[in-house]
Amino acid sequence: MTVAGSAWKSFALVLVAAASAGYTWYEILRVPDRNLTSVIFGGAIAALIVAMVTAFKPNLARITAPIYAVLEGVALGGISYIYDAQFKGIPLIAVGLTFGVALAMLALYATRIIRVTNRLRSIIIGATVGIMVFYLLSIVLGFFHIQMPGVFGFGLTGLLFSSAVVIVAAMNLLLNFDMIERLSGSAPQQMEWYAAFGMLVTLVWLYLELLRWASIVFGGRRR
Repeated sequence: MTVAGSAWKSFALVLVAAASAGYTWYEILRVPDRNLTSVIFGGAIAALIVAMVTAFKPNLARITAPIYAVLEGVALGGISYIYDAQFKGIPLIAVGLTFGVALAMLALYATRIIRVTNRLRSIIIGATVGIMVFYLLSIVLGFFHIQMPGVFGFGLTGLLFSSAVVIVAAMNLLLNFDMIERLSGSAPQQMEWYAAFGMLVTLVWLYLELLRWASIVFGGRRR
């Protein structure tokens, strides 16, 4: 496993996901009455299943990672279309912000301005788990028609929460960079696909959070 090999495979998976999202968007435009709910949830659930298989069987990543990229792209295409219909141009802004944040985090990591210590790793993982538990709780409460007041809205509370989640998602990129650096030279070459898969998962999460953040910050001007 090498840093360069992991980087190229990460880039390839991003391109596959982007191509899948673009094709999905094109199909939605071609058939306007398409059921977007089935497109989004179908792609997302299938991607989640593949992601779980990859997490427990890293040696299969060379097969499952590209499949995950295609399926996640389907869901992203549908989600991005909905955001664009509500706030014109927001997905493009979110894409630019995602790559900008990723490059910024890479620069901070490469120059060792931010060092991934055991303490920082624990903080990032703890914050990530906390956010995931909160999201899961919100989904469960949603079945009982109970909403978290303001958290998912477009007010100040929503903006602060969204900003915090974006920061945590961006910090997860540091863990991806650190894993690649630590495993390079010692892990089997096939682990490059697993590292690339982890990078794509983080970038997808960051993009989705930036979509919501950008819709709060810029949405009012783009309706």
